[in-house]
Amino acid sequence: MTTDAEGRSLAVVTGASSGIGLELAKQFAENGFDVIMVAEDAELPAAAREVEALGTSVEALRLDLATPGGVDRLVEHLRASGDSVNALALNAGIGAGGHFARQTDLEQELRLIDLNVRSTVHLAKHLVPGMLERGHGRVLFTSSIASTMPGTYQAVYNASKSFVQSFAEAIREELEGTGVTVTSLMPGPTETEFFERAHMEDTRIGASDSKDSAAEVAAQGFQGLMNGEEQVVAGSFMNKVQARAGRLVPDSLKAKGHAKMAEPGSAKDE
Repeated sequence: MTTDAEGRSLAVVTGASSGIGLELAKQFAENGFDVIMVAEDAELPAAAREVEALGTSVEALRLDLATPGGVDRLVEHLRASGDSVNALALNAGIGAGGHFARQTDLEQELRLIDLNVRSTVHLAKHLVPGMLERGHGRVLFTSSIASTMPGTYQAVYNASKSFVQSFAEAIREELEGTGVTVTSLMPGPTETEFFERAHMEDTRIGASDSKDSAAEVAAQGFQGLMNGEEQVVAGSFMNKVQARAGRLVPDSLKAKGHAKMAEPGSAKDE
């Protein structure tokens, strides 16, 4: 991987204000990268200070990537700076829990699609060609174990992650031999703000005490990215079992199993 004139590589991390995104930014900082952290949350400046304290140059950009304008402003900023992006972590995403026909909010689900799916394609379309022209680059897509199964009571979220997973695998194949690698990070339930924001705190999965550490997931994802791996099933051993079993179990059974974990109010059954 080439670096800029000062010998530093540049990483762009989206969804970087908390959770896996923040921990990925720390991984890049600890491994010789300058970092551009992107999120819309008010917590972003404080998160950026955490990463800057690790001894790297950090730029925090508060942008709403769920809008085309937010993505365009990020791309314009990168072009104006003249910096080459050596690593791109497309991590921004949100969830939405509940019964699709009875409970969930359409606007939230459309925003989910805009952020999880559209902005992922939009940013990759603008930034990956530059990597290809330079003959080097690394792209990390935060997918999910959820991509391997129908998401009963998380229908739109799981579908969005299935898209991300398929998209990452396809462009990885297209870019083989070019010097640009694509890795998908597939965490299971992780200790982040995801379940609170998705209104899933009263579900078995949301209330579980056995979630993985965001720092551990990010460390495994970063290492896989640096190694050029195709997929990183991060976190517990059970995540790896679930990912492998998902290839064999019929979708109808996976949908029923997901329902038990994600049904609203299921936490009280524990």
